[in-house]
Amino acid sequence: MPPAEPHRAAEPQQGDPPPIPADQLRADCARCAGLCCVAPAFAASADFAVTKPAGQPCANLRTDFRCRIHAGLRQRGFAGCAAFDCFGAGQRVTQVTFAGRDWRRDPDIASPMFAAFDVLRQLHELLWYLTEAMTLPRVGPLRDELRDARDRTTRLAAAAADRTAAVDVAGHREEVAPLLRRASELARRTRGRRAPDRARADLAGADLRGADLRGASLRGAVLLGADLRGADLRRADLLGADLRGADLSGANLEGAIFLTQPQLESARGDAATTLPPARTRPAHW
Repeated sequence: MPPAEPHRAAEPQQGDPPPIPADQLRADCARCAGLCCVAPAFAASADFAVTKPAGQPCANLRTDFRCRIHAGLRQRGFAGCAAFDCFGAGQRVTQVTFAGRDWRRDPDIASPMFAAFDVLRQLHELLWYLTEAMTLPRVGPLRDELRDARDRTTRLAAAAADRTAAVDVAGHREEVAPLLRRASELARRTRGRRAPDRARADLAGADLRGADLRGASLRGAVLLGADLRGADLRRADLLGADLRGADLSGANLEGAIFLTQPQLESARGDAATTLPPARTRPAHW
């Protein structure tokens, strides 16, 4: 049997959209038509003070698409809103996909605009992970594959408004997930030490004070309300981990992999929590 051909990144196609810079994969609410306050549904819970159906504007959305209670979201029972980040999808849908039009002045585009936001938010999150993966240590052997996956995701995100809703986001995510897992494994590899594998573990409310979780896989783990005070989470993979209400006071998250700003915003911490350089200490800590 002949040896397998090495992977080669796809050649850029003529007219391909350029990669989206990492600093544009964060919400810019001033350039968005308040899509996160209208498109998604949410139910009354610890994260949301009221129930709102999909496609209906939140009662707190002003006519200029800004939130009238933004400065006090947590105090008013909207912690879920305070932690939400569309990864830049809102401004892309508003300014690029729909060329500056908005659902309020042009009600006919409301439904497709909200559908596009749902798709683009997921694609932009994947772009954020792929962009992050390319910065991880020891991922050199995967760099071409990561760049190829990023470019394919960018092309999907650049689809015209009438084609966006048809994008198979779930299928594309399944293609990309193994690559992100391999990148994580390379970055977390430590000679002579086997890191804990707690992927998808139910650790809600767990007492993990001072736990040695260096290089651990906590992918998809439920850490809701977990006590992680003083825990060592250096190089831990936190992709998709639920950190709502988790106490990260004094924890060391240096080099944590796939740790998003929304995850930090949903957790608790303090001045002693060590964060990766690219993350911002939440104002409520």
